[in-house]
Amino acid sequence: MFLVTGATGSLGRRIVQQLREQETPVRAFVRLVSHYQDLEDRGAEIFIGDLRQDKDIEKACRGVKYVISAHGSGSDAQALDYRANIELIDRAKENEVEHFVYISVLGAERKYEDSPVFKAKREVEKYLVNSGLNYTILRPSGFANNILPLAKRFRETGIYLLIGDANNRSSIVSTDDLAKIAIDSVTVEGAKNQILPVGGPEILKRDDIPRIFGRIFKREPIIINPPLMVLDSLRTGIGFFNRELESSLGTLRTLLANEFFCSEEEIANLESIYGLKLESLEDFLKRYLDK
Repeated sequence: MFLVTGATGSLGRRIVQQLREQETPVRAFVRLVSHYQDLEDRGAEIFIGDLRQDKDIEKACRGVKYVISAHGSGSDAQALDYRANIELIDRAKENEVEHFVYISVLGAERKYEDSPVFKAKREVEKYLVNSGLNYTILRPSGFANNILPLAKRFRETGIYLLIGDANNRSSIVSTDDLAKIAIDSVTVEGAKNQILPVGGPEILKRDDIPRIFGRIFKREPIIINPPLMVLDSLRTGIGFFNRELESSLGTLRTLLANEFFCSEEEIANLESIYGLKLESLEDFLKRYLDK
């Protein structure tokens, strides 16, 4: 039995779906307000709970063999990215879970002080490594499904908003590939007790993305490229009224201001460990936009 947190998120949902396609038992940790009927229809066991509540985490971990922590934090990195994962690890150890897969983020080790999410994920990584559990920590770059809304907007307008340095590089991973990697991590020997960067098969500059859109939709992109200081000014203004939102925008600024890509060697190693050929961003987009 797998336990998947964040089971109705873009990654968690794909993990649950792939597990059920394999007819593997899975417990999907969901909130009551989320859309989980399709997961139940596929045969997933639905666990309705709140990751802010220790008792819910304790109940969810009973009788599971593997845990995949795939939930995000929204605007509460301390409660969800940090404390909920610490509790999950403790309860997993208590229940003698055989393998814990943690979805971290590429660059978690870089000590970005402006991003609560990056800091939380690094602290959880360290806690898991020292927990005594078998683990795999996956550090993905951007999720390809996050590009889909931008592609759909481009299809309608031909416009692409690119804030900051257009030459910054990234390795955007197919969210379906990442789901498969997360599942396979519990059985693939080369993934045991490893911290693995995860990206797509190509290193893309940020202005490559609108060019991909242009090829798909056969139109010349109009790129609007304001400097990062625009976000800084907006964030400063928001800080006068909402300190929590200002803090959460620190993660967005970190993502826009820095490069997040895997080397060719890291991607080759990932494909070798898991025995798969990673999907390009363009192929991912075509596959979903054709649906």
